[in-house]
Amino acid sequence: MSTVLLDVRDIHAFYGSSQALFGMSFTVQAGQFVTLLGRNGMGKSSSVKAIMGLLQPSGGSIHLDGQDMAGQPSYKVARAGVGLVPEGRQIFPNLSVRENLMATAHNRQALSSPWTLQRIFDLFPRLAERAGNLGSNLSGGEQQMLAIGRALMTNPRLLILDEATEGLAPLIRAEIWQCLSDLKSLGLTIICIDKNLSSLLALADQHYIVEKGRVVWSGSSTELGAQRSHLHAYLGV
Repeated sequence: MSTVLLDVRDIHAFYGSSQALFGMSFTVQAGQFVTLLGRNGMGKSSSVKAIMGLLQPSGGSIHLDGQDMAGQPSYKVARAGVGLVPEGRQIFPNLSVRENLMATAHNRQALSSPWTLQRIFDLFPRLAERAGNLGSNLSGGEQQMLAIGRALMTNPRLLILDEATEGLAPLIRAEIWQCLSDLKSLGLTIICIDKNLSSLLALADQHYIVEKGRVVWSGSSTELGAQRSHLHAYLGV
């Protein structure tokens, strides 16, 4: 029987006087790969910020494994087991690859096989080769690998990626998608925002299309593939 890991219910949120979320609601089952799809500015990143405690909801609820997280500061959300790969990567430019990874290392969930430096280097051999390099000296693709590795070093129950492959070269994108496929096969619960619909259709269990701060459609990859032309206006692809 599936267990709901994340339950986002009727979230409303504002940036100053401008409302960004108008009753955002979706659920994520443990072990699922879920997407938030839609055009730019429709509320996907705002939803992530609300989950992470970076945007305070004015109404609604966010439960992680039954624990009320709405309005909690971001460090408490992270400690509860949510790892974020933010848009723009936001790695520490003046720390080395090894230092970036070790800065967030913790096994608060007491996992029997936690993510370690060596496991990250096995997942991304490029990072092993550049272990002593500063974050500012990495390519965009290497920085994205580092951002994913940094999130994994927190040993999260839920991994959220905001624009997983934006601006990356095709070969690097393929490497990131393979990494996400591997993480899914390990049973990690994942929320992914990206514009590469073909890759998402191959990986995701459930999709949510966001329009003007609310979910306007949800369904499986099979259902989305069948209705892709009908949903074109929402996806912008």
